[in-house]
Amino acid sequence: MNNRRRVVGRMAWGALWALLGVALAGGLFMLLMLPLAPGVDRLHEVQQARPSVLMSVDGVKLAEFSRAQQQRITLAQVSPHVVQALIATEDARFHQHRGVDVYRTLGAAWRTLMGDTQGGSTLTQQLARNLFPEEIGRSRTLTRKAKELVTAVRIERVFTKPQILELYLNTAPFLYNVVGIEMAARTYFDKPAAELDVLESATLIGMLKGTHYYNPIRYPDRALKRRNVVLTQMVRHGMLADAQFQALKDRPLTAQLNRQPDLMGDAPHFAMHLRKGLIAWADEHDLNLYTDGLVVQTTIDSRLQQAATQAVQRQADALQAVADVEWSAAGLRVQSGSAQAYAKARSRVQPFAHFWRQRPELLSAWLRERPEYPQALKQTGSEAAALQRLMADGALVQGLKQAKTRLEAGFLAMDPASGEVRAWVGSRGFAQDQFDHVAQAARQPGSTFKPFVYGAALESGISPDHSYLDEPIEFVLADRSVWRPTDMSEASYQGMPMREGLIQSKNTITAQVAHEVGVGRIVALARALGVDQSTLDAVPSLALGTSPVSLLEMVNAYASIAQLGEHHQPLMIRRISDRHGAVLAEYGSQTRRAMSEAAAVELIDMMRGAVDRGTGTQIRSRFGVVGDVAGKTGTTQNNTDGWFILMHPSLVAGAWVGFNDARVTMRSSHWGQGGHGALLLVGDFFQSVAKAGGLDAKAKFPPSRRPPPPPNPEPQSEGALQPLEPPEGPLMPRQAPPAVLEVGPLQPEAPAALDEPARVPILSAHTLSPAPSPPPSVDPVLRR
Repeated sequence: MNNRRRVVGRMAWGALWALLGVALAGGLFMLLMLPLAPGVDRLHEVQQARPSVLMSVDGVKLAEFSRAQQQRITLAQVSPHVVQALIATEDARFHQHRGVDVYRTLGAAWRTLMGDTQGGSTLTQQLARNLFPEEIGRSRTLTRKAKELVTAVRIERVFTKPQILELYLNTAPFLYNVVGIEMAARTYFDKPAAELDVLESATLIGMLKGTHYYNPIRYPDRALKRRNVVLTQMVRHGMLADAQFQALKDRPLTAQLNRQPDLMGDAPHFAMHLRKGLIAWADEHDLNLYTDGLVVQTTIDSRLQQAATQAVQRQADALQAVADVEWSAAGLRVQSGSAQAYAKARSRVQPFAHFWRQRPELLSAWLRERPEYPQALKQTGSEAAALQRLMADGALVQGLKQAKTRLEAGFLAMDPASGEVRAWVGSRGFAQDQFDHVAQAARQPGSTFKPFVYGAALESGISPDHSYLDEPIEFVLADRSVWRPTDMSEASYQGMPMREGLIQSKNTITAQVAHEVGVGRIVALARALGVDQSTLDAVPSLALGTSPVSLLEMVNAYASIAQLGEHHQPLMIRRISDRHGAVLAEYGSQTRRAMSEAAAVELIDMMRGAVDRGTGTQIRSRFGVVGDVAGKTGTTQNNTDGWFILMHPSLVAGAWVGFNDARVTMRSSHWGQGGHGALLLVGDFFQSVAKAGGLDAKAKFPPSRRPPPPPNPEPQSEGALQPLEPPEGPLMPRQAPPAVLEVGPLQPEAPAALDEPARVPILSAHTLSPAPSPPPSVDPVLRR
């Protein structure tokens, strides 16, 4: 008996020492985890985390930078049903424990050992994981659990219970890039969190166990069962009467997906353009763009931004109707000089029906570019079968057709005196097209490039009145190939002053001027004025705008002309402040002399003529723009790109219109011209700004020092780029043999007496967002 007692006693002492050893080891392990778990300072940081915001010059919030769609609210702004459902389901003893529920943890551990895996985490422990997903993680390891326990205890010491609930509800994830109860309520029920009823509250809280598995949009049956489990828990803990539960449990789900507006705000492409550079700047200064609540004061004017957005929407929608109608049938007839008139006809036609009949190979080519094609090819084993399968998918084909025939546009406005960007519209709609047609797209500028040719001529001492013969012309290149620039109007075989060559946008005159000046000087001037990021091919056809450039570069270059030859680097940010108002950085535009003031004054005067008598007359006749303005239209081969840029002493604005894929174009030469397309966007914008009092009608450019030219009452059509060998012969009758000019070996760039383009500063137009390649397209460059 005594021996038995001694054995039992030894076993008891052994068990006790084992327990003490385990406790000691556990304590030591927890001590080791203390410095590895997030500290008190980090807790305060996450509580104070706020997204950074972009502000306009007139104090309007343009956008905010957040990792997810999240709107923080106070606990008082949350429906009581949400709080009750959360506590009843996730942590019934929430108000009794101090971060860790020992009884629940031990019970969960015992049931897990018995084969019934259960979680024992409190709300505070779940909050620790939500707040510190990287430091704590979600893997099932002892280290993760220890960090979670330490952090939960620290959270309870730092925050009150209501603060913990508020933090939890503001940081809980709910799919679709939505974080927090407020955005979840708006996304699934289209209402604020304060208005959620008990069924809606139970649905959202039920998602927390597994947001994907209990997604009420994709898996409504699972979500309904989980919602009723939450209601049952509310009954169990006295938060819902059983009779009420019986009345509610059979009701259907009412959740619907309501996508919330993007946080990029009223200038989304502008915000996206800035974001990459701001992230880099924040990293260099040990800051976080998404959580440190930086206030970025931009140069955008919200009133001008609104006017630009509305102008693009109105006029591009009207031009879309033109394209839809003109491509609907085989016969082509310009129905009206007003784009809005086509909107009435669109309902009676099938948009682009004739286009698809005429170009069936394009649909096949684009289907092969779809991500579904490789999978179909793998499954069917042949290209023809794979293509046939995709062709049978009506929704896929219809969506592709709509995307490819969607007319796009870009718009930019700048203050020439400072280089500050005032309005930026990157596409017709950010939701449909995130590609930025201001800074990312590189398209041929057509005749909007011609002012650089004539500006280089003026800088070389050639008078605006210098005469060139208006006749067909050929250029024999160094490799003995021949380039023949042509015009839409017939040659007069008479002398034409250089200024008229620009006003009437004559390709043959422009080519002669470029030959006399030299392509190298033209390239140097264009770069000095602001076209300093794109590659400019030093070939004769460059004079007609064949090298792709961005709208940002072109408007910046015109702003330099408007500033009488003084170039300002595009400026988009004035200052960056912290959340308390302390200024962290300030910016100003770099300036340099790009061309002489005398040459700039004469060039502006020549470009006045393009608006008053040339291809840009609708600015005044249709939109009633008064005051001293100058500008230039541009159209590229086959009506692929339409441009227009207008200069006022205090505001320069430009627009591009076209399709993302250059194989789709405006059909008629009338509507394909920049003077009938892109001009509408700029004219609408200037008209709105003038009506709002935002344009000084008395502001003047310096007058030309030369006598005014004789009036020309009949404006000429713009000379769009034409093929070297048109399929149906030359566009104008040859009444005499063409003049032949020899072109020697071309130099990449000739030196010019101009300042070299300055290096782009940090947070300037080009370092904030490097321009990627444009969407795949067929380049309509003239071939030699």
